[in-house]
Amino acid sequence: MSDKLHGFVNRITKQGLNVLSVRVLQQGNVFGTWNLTTDVRRVQHSISKSFTCMAVGLAISEGKLSLNTKIKDVFPQYVQVVQADDSSLQAGEITLYNLLRMSSGHDSPPLWAEERASLEEKDWVKYYMSLPLDRPSGETFTYSSGDTFIISAIVQACTGQTVKDYLTTRLFDPLGIEFVEWETSPLGVTLGCAGLVISTEELSRFGQFLLQKGQWKGQQLVPEEWIEFTTNKQIETNQGNGDWGQGYGCQFWMCKHESYRADGAYGQFCVIIPEKEAVIAINSEEDNMQGILDAVWSEILPIL
Repeated sequence: MSDKLHGFVNRITKQGLNVLSVRVLQQGNVFGTWNLTTDVRRVQHSISKSFTCMAVGLAISEGKLSLNTKIKDVFPQYVQVVQADDSSLQAGEITLYNLLRMSSGHDSPPLWAEERASLEEKDWVKYYMSLPLDRPSGETFTYSSGDTFIISAIVQACTGQTVKDYLTTRLFDPLGIEFVEWETSPLGVTLGCAGLVISTEELSRFGQFLLQKGQWKGQQLVPEEWIEFTTNKQIETNQGNGDWGQGYGCQFWMCKHESYRADGAYGQFCVIIPEKEAVIAINSEEDNMQGILDAVWSEILPIL
């Protein structure tokens, strides 16, 4: 174990937080690492969303999409006349921007993991677009994995490649992340919202790439302005005073201490702290995700 992470490890152990792996970088160098056993590839759950966001930025830079692109522009065949007094309450009217910042307009977001597992309709875009909205999109934040799946489907439709394949030559290969596994829908669309399998060490490389605003080994992999745009607050989250109440960017959460993060269920984190030139990558199997972040703020941040 890295001595520098002794306080963090003691705290999570004392609190019974099931953290599996931690890797901290500062100024591009390894500051400290700790593994409960070994750092193997694990499902990153919703950290996958932040990778999907990079595909959007690339597609926009290549002129294949814009933030104003509506779902109906890409999938006109699925536009349905739903019973709504207001045409703005139809899913086809949702813009890519409102999908990115989780403001699609659903009270109960579609395509959660349990629904995906049991859904008889294999064409998830068709299913999503058949559902009326509860309010016009753009008004209120409601976390939705379904929104990110639709983003993935939009990128695939506009680039001719799945998000996984699209990112392979543009992001994964340059970062040295090879033979990536990423779950797909029944029709072969990269899940986008979840299902990416990488290690903590590989996740820390992604974090360093973000800290460097899209640069890696002298090459601009993703436009700097896209990184800046998506990792700054785009909408209020109204979820209390903890780290889930600090606002949301585009597929990134804002954090305390002027930082931001990608995160996934059960304690996957990629925290970027620009002021400290630091990246903190964590994999866990733990429900108390705020407890892990509290340990980061109390035990790691002060020693950076």
